[in-house]
Amino acid sequence: MTSNNLAAAAAAIVAPGKGVLAADESTGTIKKRLDSINVESTEENRRAYRQLLLTAAGANEHIGGVILYEETLKQQADDGRPFAKVLTDQGIAPGIKVDKGAKDLAGAPGEKITEGLDGLRERLHGYRQLGAVFSKWRAVITIGDGIPGRYCIEANAHALARYAALSQEAGLVPIVEPEVLMDGGHDIGRCREVSEATLQCTFEQLALHRVQLEGMLLKPNMVVSGSNCPRQAGIDEVAETTLAVLRRRVPAAVPGIVFLSGGQSEEEATAHLNAMNAMGPQPWQVSFSYGRALQQSALKAWGGKPENVAAAQAAYLHRARLNGLARSGAYKPELEQAA
Repeated sequence: MTSNNLAAAAAAIVAPGKGVLAADESTGTIKKRLDSINVESTEENRRAYRQLLLTAAGANEHIGGVILYEETLKQQADDGRPFAKVLTDQGIAPGIKVDKGAKDLAGAPGEKITEGLDGLRERLHGYRQLGAVFSKWRAVITIGDGIPGRYCIEANAHALARYAALSQEAGLVPIVEPEVLMDGGHDIGRCREVSEATLQCTFEQLALHRVQLEGMLLKPNMVVSGSNCPRQAGIDEVAETTLAVLRRRVPAAVPGIVFLSGGQSEEEATAHLNAMNAMGPQPWQVSFSYGRALQQSALKAWGGKPENVAAAQAAYLHRARLNGLARSGAYKPELEQAA
């Protein structure tokens, strides 16, 4: 893709009212999801579950892109179409998770570094040939006693930037995901401090690596209280604090911010997104890239049974619609009961 094409593709994914479905759970993670409904994690069961999400009629009204795991990108629907084509036929951009997961960072106890840069250039070109339009790389930043250190933040920011530059070289829109985890007893102020430092370093590295900001998307955490913090910040406080950090650290050239849900419930993730968009226009599209917060109800409704596919799709479409409304601040809690 040219620079203009990358920018157009990025903008289309976060068009008004739309966001991203994160269906890129690794084999280990999807096993945990399937275990929760007593379904064996076989390749066919994983394919069947992903298929019900990717073929849900009407999802394209609220979903601009879907992040896939490599296994899923190479699979086909029952009608023989590759899943990438199933999505493009609906006007939804197929994406691909390209990192190899977070591993212990040498010399930094309790901290992680994401691996997967070796051979990435060749893999990206292969994914492009399979129909991918965008890619995603997740970095993990943990808040704890004396961490994160500058070493961890810089190492992950450097890897994110190298990945993003290689993605654009291959004609793929990179989704850059520096996630500050919500695990821990820290308050929202500490999350703000770490999130701001992480974003500052990430964009410094993106600039050094000559990444075209107009042709990328940012997938950050919301600035929230730690999951074990005695005082949990309210919806408006989370929205205001998150926007304050983003306005200070994210250039206006970035077309869209697609938040991760990061362990929030379906309702919390939607309410926080809605509150941010209700606070007026921002320099970028304020959108979503949710995994569990779009899938949890659908997974339970499905239960691994073919006769439940329609009910599972209805649950997924309901959540997609509510998050689509949250893109303009039009979501209301009472809509939760309108499934």
